[in-house]
Amino acid sequence: MRDYYHAFVGKDVTQEPLHEGALSGLTFAVKDVFHVKNVKATAGNPDWLRTHKPAEKNAEVIDTLLKSGARLTGTTITDELMYSLNGENFHYGTPINPKAPERIPGGSSSGSAVAVAAELSDFALGTDTGGSIRIPAAYCGVFGFRPTHGAVSADGVIPLAASFDTVGWLAREPQTLLEIGKELLGDQPLETSPFQSIFFGGDAWSLADEESKKALSAAVNFFEKSFSCRWQEVSREGLDKWSDVFRTLQGLEIWRTHGEWIKEVEPVFGPDISERFQMAGALREEEWEPHSRLREEIKEQLTALLREGGLLVIPTAPGIAPKQRSSKAEMDKRRARTMQLTCIAGLGGLPQVTMPAAAVDDVPVGLSLIAAPGQDLALLQWVNEYWQEIVKG
Repeated sequence: MRDYYHAFVGKDVTQEPLHEGALSGLTFAVKDVFHVKNVKATAGNPDWLRTHKPAEKNAEVIDTLLKSGARLTGTTITDELMYSLNGENFHYGTPINPKAPERIPGGSSSGSAVAVAAELSDFALGTDTGGSIRIPAAYCGVFGFRPTHGAVSADGVIPLAASFDTVGWLAREPQTLLEIGKELLGDQPLETSPFQSIFFGGDAWSLADEESKKALSAAVNFFEKSFSCRWQEVSREGLDKWSDVFRTLQGLEIWRTHGEWIKEVEPVFGPDISERFQMAGALREEEWEPHSRLREEIKEQLTALLREGGLLVIPTAPGIAPKQRSSKAEMDKRRARTMQLTCIAGLGGLPQVTMPAAAVDDVPVGLSLIAAPGQDLALLQWVNEYWQEIVKG
C-alpha cells in the first residue's frame, strides 16, 4: 500500500480477521496509541517508543473488530501523547489532508482521519478526549463518532485523561459508522425516530465564522422545516467557563497519568506540546474538587436538556481547517474557540457525531449532533437515515 498522504506510522502492522462476520471485507487502521500484539506504540513520540515494551496482546476493541471480520491494515500517526487538535507531529511529520492539502488535517487522530479520507482504509479507530476524532473528521471531510464515555472499552489503549478519554471511529459513510457501532456498543437498543426535539445552541453557533454558518444554513433549514426546533444557550455559565473547567480537569488528570514519566525521561516534545505539558504540570491539585463539582452540574444540565428525545445541533469546529504554518497566535485563538465547542460532549460524557455537511471553497465544514448518554446506536442510526436530507436542506 502506497502511503502518499503520510497517514501511517506502521503500514506493515497487519492482522487478518479471526472470523467471518458483519464487518467482513472491510479494512481498518488504528491510531498509534492502541496496543497491537508484539508491536511498540509510539504515542507520537520517539522517547515513548524508546521507553516502552511491545504490547503483549491487542487492545480489546481491535480483537472485537477482528472477530467481526474486519482486517487490520496499519497504525496511524498521532499528535504527541494525544495532546493536540492540530495533527502536526514534530517528530513523525504531518499527514496530508486529502480534501485540502495546504491545510492541517486536525488531531490528534490525524492519521486515522487521513487514512479514511484518502480511501486507504474503510474505517479507522481513534481516541477522543477533547475533540481528537471530531476535529480531524471535520477538517478532512469524513464522519467521526465519539461515544458515550465508557461505552466502548479502552482496555489496551494508552490513556490521556481517563475521565474524558473515549475510543471512537471514523468512516466515509454513515452506514459504516453504524455497522461498527453495532459491533462495539454491545446491546444498546436501536430506536425508531427517537429524536423529536432539536436544540440549536446559540452560544455554540456564535463561535463559528460567518462563512461556515452560511455553508451550514441548508442543514439548519432541514431541521427547522422537519422537526420541532428551538434556539437556546447551551451553557448557563458560558462556554468559555466550561472550556476552562475541561482544561483544568483534563490537565490535572494528564499530569497524574504522565507526569512521573515526563520527569524521569525528560522527553523531547514539539514546542506546542511541551508548552501544554508545562501548563498541566503547573496546575494545583486543590483545583480538582471545585471544578469536578461544576462538571457534575454541567452533566445534569445537559442530561436534562437531552433526556426526552432531545438532540443538540452545533458546528463541529469554528471554521474550516487552518492553513499549515499558521502563526502561533492564530492557532492558539482557534484552539480556544474549538475547545468551547468540543468541551460540551466532553464534560457531559455524551455521544457526538460529526458529519461533512457543507464546504467553504471546497474545504469541508463539519456539523455535529449530540445526544443523551447511552443513545449512541440510536444516534448513529438516525444520522444514517437522515444525513442526505440534512446536507441537501
